[in-house]
Amino acid sequence: MKRDVSAALEIAVHADTILQWQLAVARQPGIDVVESLTCALDGELLVPRELIGPHHSRLHVLEVGAGTLRLDYQATVFGTAVPDVATDYDVALYRRPSRYAESDKLLGFAAAEFGYGIVDPDVAARVAAWVGRRISYVAGSSAPIDGAVETLLSGTGVCRDFSHLVVALLRAVGVPARVAAVYAPGCVPMDFHAVAEAWVGGAWLTLDPTCLAPRSSLVRIATGRDAADIAFLDNHGGDITLRSMTVNAFVDGPLPYDDFAAPSILT
Repeated sequence: MKRDVSAALEIAVHADTILQWQLAVARQPGIDVVESLTCALDGELLVPRELIGPHHSRLHVLEVGAGTLRLDYQATVFGTAVPDVATDYDVALYRRPSRYAESDKLLGFAAAEFGYGIVDPDVAARVAAWVGRRISYVAGSSAPIDGAVETLLSGTGVCRDFSHLVVALLRAVGVPARVAAVYAPGCVPMDFHAVAEAWVGGAWLTLDPTCLAPRSSLVRIATGRDAADIAFLDNHGGDITLRSMTVNAFVDGPLPYDDFAAPSILT
């Protein structure tokens, strides 16, 4: 499958700072990526450092002074990625509570709703379907610091909130779970998208309770415990303002059909 993705950010930098962003496609085995990344401050080209993180995530870092910074990323992705395999460390890490997936606060609720310690290969799909029924997708309904508990109580959220709640509930019943930031052809409204993944039966199954985009067309950007690990932009220092952001993702040909009740692996 051929997929074309892009992201463009315009950032007003008000004082010297260090910016970190995750826009680039994760270079997983099995896919070929033809890409370009342009960074310009008031028209002057700059070269960021690239750091490689877990699961092939790519973090770009730039020390920048005051001015208008423009980031433009484009990539064409060919092929199908080799499915990621969980190490023993991954299994341990992704069972733990984290900043936005507070599974330790949901232990009793999750056990009562879904059971605990029961060998059930369908529990991940049941949790995702439950979250899809329980939570309403409402743009702007959550704050950047909201976690899974706030989402459960409010009953509304966006893709990251849906994913956090799925991940927290799964960890609460003993299933390793994580989040992934992706480019999502077919997503409406078009934006960076977040999905959950659960380690079930020796594979990372992709779960998207929002059902906003076919899972087989997704392109992985970053993977981690929650939104703190997969944020598209972080600022460490001077004040900044994100003036504009444009994200696009397309497949070559018609969008594939997705039966969201069936298992899927993000490739």
